[in-house]
Amino acid sequence: MTTTSRTPTSRSERWRRAAAVAAAGVTASLALAVITPTAALAAPPGEGRTYYVSPDGRDQGSCQQQNPCSIEGAKAVVSREAPKSRGDITVELADGVYRIAKPLQFGQADGGHDGSTVRWVAAPGAHPEISGATPVSGWSVHDAAAGIYVADTPVGLDTRQLYVDGKLAPRAALPLKQSDITLTPTGLTINDPALAQRLTALPDQKRIEFQSLGDFTTRYSPVAGIGANFVTMAQPAWDNNTWGYDTVQQSFLAAPTWSLENSLAFVDEAGEWYLDPAAGKLYYKPTPGTNPADLDVELPRVETLVSVSGSYEKPVSDLAFEGLRFSGTTWLGPSRDGYANQQNGTFLQGAYDYRPADAFTSCARGCEAFERARNTWAQEPAAVQVSAAHNVSFTRNTFTALGQSALGIGNDTNATLSGVGLGAQGIKAVGNVFTEVGGHGVVVGGVRPDAHHPSDPRMTNSDVLVQDNTINRVALVYKDNSGILSTYVTGARILHNEVANVSYDGIDTGFGWGANDAGGSGEYEKRGYYKWNPRYTTPTTLRDNVVSGNLVHDTKAAFADGGNLYNLSASPGSVVERNYLFKVSGVALYLDEGSRYTTWQENVLEGTSPWVFTNSYSEGNNTSDNVIRHNWYTKEGAQVPSAEERRNQLIDNVLVDPANWPADALGVICAAGVAPDLRTELNANLNGINPACAGVPDPGR
Repeated sequence: MTTTSRTPTSRSERWRRAAAVAAAGVTASLALAVITPTAALAAPPGEGRTYYVSPDGRDQGSCQQQNPCSIEGAKAVVSREAPKSRGDITVELADGVYRIAKPLQFGQADGGHDGSTVRWVAAPGAHPEISGATPVSGWSVHDAAAGIYVADTPVGLDTRQLYVDGKLAPRAALPLKQSDITLTPTGLTINDPALAQRLTALPDQKRIEFQSLGDFTTRYSPVAGIGANFVTMAQPAWDNNTWGYDTVQQSFLAAPTWSLENSLAFVDEAGEWYLDPAAGKLYYKPTPGTNPADLDVELPRVETLVSVSGSYEKPVSDLAFEGLRFSGTTWLGPSRDGYANQQNGTFLQGAYDYRPADAFTSCARGCEAFERARNTWAQEPAAVQVSAAHNVSFTRNTFTALGQSALGIGNDTNATLSGVGLGAQGIKAVGNVFTEVGGHGVVVGGVRPDAHHPSDPRMTNSDVLVQDNTINRVALVYKDNSGILSTYVTGARILHNEVANVSYDGIDTGFGWGANDAGGSGEYEKRGYYKWNPRYTTPTTLRDNVVSGNLVHDTKAAFADGGNLYNLSASPGSVVERNYLFKVSGVALYLDEGSRYTTWQENVLEGTSPWVFTNSYSEGNNTSDNVIRHNWYTKEGAQVPSAEERRNQLIDNVLVDPANWPADALGVICAAGVAPDLRTELNANLNGINPACAGVPDPGR
């Protein structure tokens, strides 16, 4: 039976109504403002030109208001005209949804020249969206008793995400008890006869995946086939998920969370879905009484939305994106290769011919062969990517409904569509909103050798500003991701962001556990790392970074391990200061292996225990020479082993009563987070402003 429905209100109209309602309800005391790009997008001075784009514009249009171009048409015009321009070029996007079937790629020819900037901006009052998704309609009832509907989709289109009214819908899943299965080197022995009978009868078995949530890792492994009482897992994904640390069979958690996902037979909870690409069918179970035809159902079809990348000889430069909405991506890597996560969006990929035959047991908690692989880890690609680029900015945009990390800056080559990684210099992300994101909100830097010791100095990631962004409900799929991650970067400034409702850490800096620092690490000497990897004599590119003025709350929803503000490896000249943390789980300030030459000062740490932890139990891990001073905390519990021996100094840190904040601490609290003129209705709903700040004058910056 085919259902009937009313015509849904357009997405643009719903956004306009939502913005109007939110603006009307925002209190004057919070000085909040809905993001409106009009003031920021005034026509620039000089002799530049403005070109106009609309969702129904033509590839061969003149790009003028009366004859607007498509996005691709405008790109072609700009690449031709930019070298001739003596002023900025503005590409103005009219309201509406710009649905793209392939990534937008900006190369060296698409940027500014001779001091000019190419600016892709929202028209005054408009909220243009660049989407890689296709809308789903034409629903009919598939199983009335189960409440499941079905709709046609393009045959062959696969995705790992579905978004319903802007929210991530959960993939169909079957939770597993520890007693249900036994993990083996080749798969899962099914201990429950009823479960074995159910699984054996399932169609499309190769689309099913095993998921595990451990102490700090999210892991996915595809199924190869199901027998009478055994599930054979696809290789090499299963091998990669069963050696290293926090493995599926020997997690640091006594009871990791296990499930099978992605079968029509598992659709039994409201909101769950299953896609059959071969048949071109999407199945969805709405809440009782809801007709899916009344919902905005978006099926992502691209893996990369925007790629900004030149070469080291000819980087993209002077390019700006302002007031836009980026949405509608998936990442199919885990479907192809599994997701053998190691930490924070890094993973093993492909077969390792030196993996021991008995690694399921001998390497379940690390081994020398696993250490050999460390410098080969891959990085999760972002929906919007920037590499080999100078002076590129993202201002007052919204990143939402994205199936992986949202904005990736200077990531490794393997995480880029262009095949050119790193080399991001003078990049700015200011005043953006990141929400309903599968991975990180922002991830800066790489993890492989060219990231920490560049073979070409032009590869160095430097001078990256991440400021006044709202990062809420990210790491929804790859829960091991932090809100903001900055790895091997020189001069990163992470300032006045609000990070809330994340599965893992709030803001993480550094990488490598000190193994790649000058002189190496005694801990990794013991593990056999240097038999296969260089022991460097020069410092890494990680230095002179600042994490300041950030507001972090409602963190670590999925994992116990890690910290809310966290660092790995030596970072000379780096400072973590004047941040406000509350309603956070676990360690507040976490100085993990190799953290050296850093300063942590004037942070307000409410309700956390321990408020600081330095992983300096091992003499060889080089967590030393750090200064932790003038911080305010509300619970005892510092863990700083061998502080004097490791030259980690705790100076004038103060235990306080949160009902009676000292004036200096209150100043930090009230100045933390996004600037009032860059807040949105989302900030108002996050409860991120401490009531103690009511009536306190804006401290300014």
